[in-house]
Amino acid sequence: MKPTSPFLFRVLIALSLGSALVQADIVETKTGARLVGTVSHVEGGTIVLVTDYAGTLSIKQSEVVKLETEKPLFFRLTGGTTMEGTVEARKNGELKITGKDGTISTTVDKVAATWGPGQMDPAVAQLMRKWKYEASFSLSGKTGNSEQLGYDGGAKATLTSPDDTLLFYTDFGYQETDKLKSEEKFHVGVDYSRYLSERVTWYVRDEGGFDNVKDIDFYNVAAGGLGYDLIKALPVQKLTSRAGISYRFEDYGDPSNEDVRSAGLDLGLAHAYHFKNAVMHNNVTFVPSFEDFTNYRAIHDSSLEFPLAGPWTFRMGVNNDYTSNPSPGVSKLDTTYYGKFVLNWE
Repeated sequence: MKPTSPFLFRVLIALSLGSALVQADIVETKTGARLVGTVSHVEGGTIVLVTDYAGTLSIKQSEVVKLETEKPLFFRLTGGTTMEGTVEARKNGELKITGKDGTISTTVDKVAATWGPGQMDPAVAQLMRKWKYEASFSLSGKTGNSEQLGYDGGAKATLTSPDDTLLFYTDFGYQETDKLKSEEKFHVGVDYSRYLSERVTWYVRDEGGFDNVKDIDFYNVAAGGLGYDLIKALPVQKLTSRAGISYRFEDYGDPSNEDVRSAGLDLGLAHAYHFKNAVMHNNVTFVPSFEDFTNYRAIHDSSLEFPLAGPWTFRMGVNNDYTSNPSPGVSKLDTTYYGKFVLNWE
């Protein structure tokens, strides 16, 4: 077989590269940068381009002067027009979208969003309620001078939309020391909030359970009120305050300690901050009695959650549970340090 000449080899390479460029999507910026890859989507003023040489790139739409796609996408323009087709650049920064029903001339800044065939308009997807779930579990033990075995876990189910959030949650803890039960606690709750305006919400919540360490055979807190987003910089950070009315019931095992049956306030703060590779949560609730403001329960929880493989994360944190008027011989403050493996799914 006659070997290929160097000239012919260069021609073949050039044709191959030219073919690859023709089949790729192209994004050009005002500075003259020419980026080649596959346009994943356009949303929120950002063009997302997937490349083989630099991974996934997020490009400010305001800096783009040329956009071309090789495969059809759905385009929604700022005026509301939606069309499926391919886009090619024209003169003076204009775009031409070509589909089965004809063509549309527009500009880069008029493209509000794009999505692939079989996918949903991002604006519609954001309005739909979505369930998210999590389950957590940890195990601890000790042998030697004493034998200890403990485990705890929990679960959450959250239904969210841009307008409201519904949360179901539960957690439990159990510990044995020298084969005798030394700790057992359980609580379950539901929380619903809905926006009245951009930052103001109304909410209702109810939770109950028991805690043998605090000598509480059964407790329940039902509350409702208003919330306000002090910081709303999504998706990075959110800080929400709450103020409302509550009814608190606590049934103590020790008959010498008077049970709590009282209306009161319901005050709280909820904070979330998303780092690049971690999520921090801080939550505080304070429920004082109207009859005696020195009789209250305050709960604080702070945690940091790190991603592991796939849907798994690891959560480490501290929980402080303070009861101002506990049963005789019971400490007012319970502090728990924890580390949990968490499974997340939708």
